[in-house]
Amino acid sequence: MSRTDLIADVFTIIRNAIMIKRDAVDVPASSNIKEIMAILKKNEYIDNFKLVEDKKQGLVRVYLRYLSGKPAIRNIKRISRPGLRVYVNAKKIPSVLRGRGLAIISTSKGVITDKEAKEQGVGGEVIGYIW
Repeated sequence: MSRTDLIADVFTIIRNAIMIKRDAVDVPASSNIKEIMAILKKNEYIDNFKLVEDKKQGLVRVYLRYLSGKPAIRNIKRISRPGLRVYVNAKKIPSVLRGRGLAIISTSKGVITDKEAKEQGVGGEVIGYIW
């Protein structure tokens, strides 16, 4: 079975794991997934992540974060998808929940958050929203 949208699959795996209150979940690895997980860790949406080797493409074990029994990730949503890519320029970078959420943007300078993209003055493809 081939995957057409790995990032959407990872977001769904994380969303489902949060609904059943799992502590850790394994997702397929890719360079974009590693960069997204690094952003989530830096912004304290997950506790940690580590790479797990298997004989295929590898896995990323994500340790989910809970604050007094409630998940740190309230919702995680894919915006740009293979059938409809969403691009923004530097002047129209979205803010999620008036700055309380996080937009992940793939730019020419790598995968960064909406705040970093505004500071650097770059636009790109909107990967998803997290709040």
